[in-house]
Amino acid sequence: MLEQLMSLIQDNSQDAIVNNPAIPNQNNNAAMQTVFQSVVGGLQNEAQGGNLSGLMGLLSGQGGQGGSLMNNPIVAGIAQNAIGSLMEKFGLSNSAAGNIIAQVLPGVLSSMISKTSNPNDNSMDFGGIMGALLGGQAPQQQQQGGFDFNQIGYALADGKLDMNDVMRIGGSLLGGNSGNAGGAGGLGGLLGGLFGK
Repeated sequence: MLEQLMSLIQDNSQDAIVNNPAIPNQNNNAAMQTVFQSVVGGLQNEAQGGNLSGLMGLLSGQGGQGGSLMNNPIVAGIAQNAIGSLMEKFGLSNSAAGNIIAQVLPGVLSSMISKTSNPNDNSMDFGGIMGALLGGQAPQQQQQGGFDFNQIGYALADGKLDMNDVMRIGGSLLGGNSGNAGGAGGLGGLLGGLFGK
C-alpha cells in the first residue's frame, strides 16, 4: 500500500513540485517524501485514534463534504500538516506550500479512493490500507477469517449500506477470530470505531 501511495504522489506532483521553480530539482524527491509522510501520518493518526468510520467513509468516496475532498476534516488535517512541513523543510511561504498541497492532495486521494472502492482493482484495497495503518493487523485477521474491511468498504462505496451488507459483514465477524479483532478494544471497539460509537 505504501509503495502504491508514493507512486500516486509522484504521478500527481509533476506540475506542483517537479516543474515548480520554488522547489529546486535536487529537492523534488524530498518534497514528495514530505507529502507522503504527511498523508501516511495523518491517516495513521485517524486509524490508531479510533476514527475508523471517518477513514472508511473517506476511502469509500463518502467523505467529501460540500462536494470537496479538501473540506473533509481528515484531509484538512493532512493538508495543514503537509503545508507546515513544506514550509519548515524548504523555506516556502504559506501560500506557495498551500498551492502545492492543493494541486497534489486531491488527485492523490481521488486516485486512492477510486482504487480502494473498486472491487475489480486489487492494487489497493481497504484491508491492505487499514492493515498498514493499524500496524499490519487487518490482513492477518482476514486470513484467519476475522474482520474484513473490504466488505464494509465496498458496501459503503456503492452509496448504500443495507441489511444484506450488514449480514455479510456480520458473518465475517462472527465466523472468524472475533475475540481478537481490532487489537485494542476487541470486536466491540472495532464496531464502535466503524459505526461512530
